[in-house]
Amino acid sequence: MRIISGSHKGRRLRAPKNLPVRPTTDRSKEALFNILQNQYEWSEIKTLDLFSGTGNISYEFASRGVSSVTAVDQNRFCTAFISKSSKELELEIQVIQSDVFKFIKDCSLEFDLIFADPPYDIGEEKYFELIELIFKTIILNSTGSLIIEHSEKLNFEKHPNWRNSRNYGSNTFSFFER
Repeated sequence: MRIISGSHKGRRLRAPKNLPVRPTTDRSKEALFNILQNQYEWSEIKTLDLFSGTGNISYEFASRGVSSVTAVDQNRFCTAFISKSSKELELEIQVIQSDVFKFIKDCSLEFDLIFADPPYDIGEEKYFELIELIFKTIILNSTGSLIIEHSEKLNFEKHPNWRNSRNYGSNTFSFFER
């Protein structure tokens, strides 16, 4: 995996092969951040990376200089890898090992941008549960955005907070707002 832009532009990271992850491809990540680049002043936003896996998205946010990056994953090997890598890169990433649904219910922080990349096999009902939970809590501020990465087989167009989706190969990013 490669950091696309920012202070660590071009830096490659190698995650252990035994992590139970499906990292966002560099091509998809680059397309996503091209969209976001025009919408945000990086230094002014707080981001949350749910189901963070290798930390691929978190490193990208931190490298671009966002004011706060929080990465949440249940797997202790994933969180250990993110902690180790962020220290080596001298990137400020708060890493939390927790079930994402429990974290959202218990969290008293507010974020400007939430990115979630659940395992594709968690089922459509869990995706909707995640979206509903985020919009029921205070975790996403009133002008914030939620981005869900999912397979092209899922469609969220009927959700009242859905704004649009972008496909990149077998990956789709769906954008939601309050």
